[in-house]
Amino acid sequence: MFRIPGWLTASVLALALLAGCGQPYTFQGTAYPEPLARPQVELTSETGQPFDLSDQVGKVSLLFFGYTTCPDVCPTTLAEARTILNDLGDDANDVEFLFVTVDPERDTPEKLAAYTDAFHPGIIGLTGTPDQLASIYGEFGVRAERVEAPESALGYLMNHTSRMYLVDQDGNLRLSYGYGTPVEDIVNDVKHLVK
Repeated sequence: MFRIPGWLTASVLALALLAGCGQPYTFQGTAYPEPLARPQVELTSETGQPFDLSDQVGKVSLLFFGYTTCPDVCPTTLAEARTILNDLGDDANDVEFLFVTVDPERDTPEKLAAYTDAFHPGIIGLTGTPDQLASIYGEFGVRAERVEAPESALGYLMNHTSRMYLVDQDGNLRLSYGYGTPVEDIVNDVKHLVK
């Protein structure tokens, strides 16, 4: 029986490891063919102060569009946001998570602050006028639709897009993540960008 010399096996393994080191990083999120430059996001933060995404250049921004009385997708996503920010460790200093309301009628800055702070103090709630928000939904391709629910104590629910969006340090919309994307995939993508 033919035996491969030990030194040859070690050499092949070493070359394979070196070759792997030079591989380009593959993002786990859905990448836009061309990064979309600087989405216009000018809203009101949960503190009542103006918030402009273009002032955040130098940070990676993760955005999710939802509402505080959402029964399922929103609290699940914000729990994941907490895990993402915690798992980033010191890199979280270069990242912000933005929760943009799709229900400005009920989501006041105060309500947004109480809701986001319950998950993580690094999550920033944003609201605005219906016109401001409609423009931003258009920038990101987000759908938000009011659905009457007379049998519910809430009176109505909001159907909305459940994707998370990543804007890079240069202000470009680079990636999006479907609901249920593993948290570690998002963390790895963010860590690659903030290196």
